[in-house]
Amino acid sequence: MALQWWRRRRRAPEGLRWLALWGVLLCLCLRPAEALLEGLYCGKLVCYDVLGVSRDASKAEIARAYRQLALRYHPDRQRDPEPGGEASQEKFLLIATAYETLKDEETRKDYDYMLDHPEEYYSHYYHYYSRRLAPKVDVRIVILVTVCAISVFQFFSWWSSYNEAINYLATVPKYRIQATEIARQQGLLNRPKEKGKNRRSKEEIRKEEEDIIKDVIKNKIDIKGGYQKPQLYDILLFQILLTPFYVFKYIAWYCWWIYCFNVKGQEYGEEEKLYIIRKYMKMSQSQFDSLEDQQKETFLERQLWMREKYELYKQEQEEELKKKMAMDPRWKRYRRWMRKEGPGRLTFIDD
Repeated sequence: MALQWWRRRRRAPEGLRWLALWGVLLCLCLRPAEALLEGLYCGKLVCYDVLGVSRDASKAEIARAYRQLALRYHPDRQRDPEPGGEASQEKFLLIATAYETLKDEETRKDYDYMLDHPEEYYSHYYHYYSRRLAPKVDVRIVILVTVCAISVFQFFSWWSSYNEAINYLATVPKYRIQATEIARQQGLLNRPKEKGKNRRSKEEIRKEEEDIIKDVIKNKIDIKGGYQKPQLYDILLFQILLTPFYVFKYIAWYCWWIYCFNVKGQEYGEEEKLYIIRKYMKMSQSQFDSLEDQQKETFLERQLWMREKYELYKQEQEEELKKKMAMDPRWKRYRRWMRKEGPGRLTFIDD
């Protein structure tokens, strides 16, 4: 019995130490609940008391009290530059803060909630700064303006690329000769010479002929890929607006594909075969469209829509590429340099 009493006596100070430690931790983690927080709204003062109104005051009463106090404490009405003038200016700023807090319904609701629930100070900080730092302009308007600006830049950039491609094709002899022949057949270049005041200079005639040739190239040549003629439905704004239509179209096409070729077991048509070949080659629609028709016919003749034949074709292309690289003199020089003086070698230079 005496031994047990001695052990309990030795444990008592340890229990007191643990209790004291928990008390310190609670004092550090918990803070007293205060309804008024420094840095929020009117600080340690109540906004209603600053304006001299009750919590049940209407917006008209709050506005009337603000106008009266603003006329009284406005800095322009304080003529004497005494220390009291600075106090009046601080008083005016406090009155303006109280009015800004109570005139808005949502802000006033948050402030009343803070007065009624002082223990939720973290929530009060969040609501206060989330309203102060929130953007004044609607985010949807910002997104819409951004998308429109990108779309306009995109459209004019595509037009610039398209005009560059036309100007380049007008300098290629093959296309220029064909366009000139077509223009002459249509009578665009066979105009009679003008005399008198209507006579034009050689530079004007040359410029007109150049514009005619470019117009013929625009009408007769189908440019594909990155330099194709821009369309309005290709810009970002229309792509976003047409997204539901594209999604519905793809779902309908996919269901049709499953029903025709997986369920009914129909044979692939030419369009479907080219689609499968394009997927195997991992090419986009514009890239595949830029290929020559003769090359597409070769794909169909070799039946590349079948996986085994496509893998065989891929191996052949890789072997052919290796042979071309082996016969290329630039590639030979590179291999010779890598073998003799390439990275990974240490050499000493004798002075």
